Amino acid sequence: MFRTAATKFVQENGHKRSLRCDIGNLRNLMPWIGELELNRVNMGTLQPWMTHRRNEGVSAGTINHGLKIVRRVLNLASSEWMDEYGLTWISAAPKISLLADQNKRQPYPLMWEEQDQLLRELPAHLAEMALFKVNTGCRDGEVCNLRWEWECLVPELDTSVFIVPGEFVKNKQDRLIVLNRIAKSVVDARRGKYATHVFSYKGKPLDRMGNSAWQRARKRAGLPTVRVHDLKHTFGRRLRAAA
Repeated sequence: MFRTAATKFVQENGHKRSLRCDIGNLRNLMPWIGELELNRVNMGTLQPWMTHRRNEGVSAGTINHGLKIVRRVLNLASSEWMDEYGLTWISAAPKISLLADQNKRQPYPLMWEEQDQLLRELPAHLAEMALFKVNTGCRDGEVCNLRWEWECLVPELDTSVFIVPGEFVKNKQDRLIVLNRIAKSVVDARRGKYATHVFSYKGKPLDRMGNSAWQRARKRAGLPTVRVHDLKHTFGRRLRAAA
């Protein structure tokens, strides 16, 4: 039943920063679909829960968070989780569609001048991380967790790359980080400053970039709504423009 699958999902994702939020969404879903067999969980059986949440005044974005977890659990049950006979828990995952979210915040790629303003206001350690992120397109967690043991030298090109293990990547697949000239200069400047992680502050790795120092710096830069994730959007916009 779905409750069993949800428990397995939680047990396997103890490393996720968003696990507490995921657990909250799963608890909210349990009264509605917890006792259903996995092959009976679909948009039809989820409809009463969705209607209930709408009547509570919950936004489409919040409902979508729950739907995404259901979709993830069903996908795992149909592709990775096996029973004692080597068969997946269900033969195929049903399509779980997300609601249209008219209030979803749009990405905000930075202009070059805005990037310079933000970097000037950030503390030195966050400025280094932001500069690395905007030149590699990494996610926040990938930057915070970046470790020296993941670096692979490419002597033929006089550079190096990082291979981030899947457990630290959103899609659970190993991620190759290619360093351009600026990203490489950031990494080289960090060598010898911390034994395990590339980025640190006061002798410790950071859990996230979007902390209070980030919030204060973006306000001083005149960019009060810019998120850490917008650096990734900035990288993507520039990469497409250069293609």
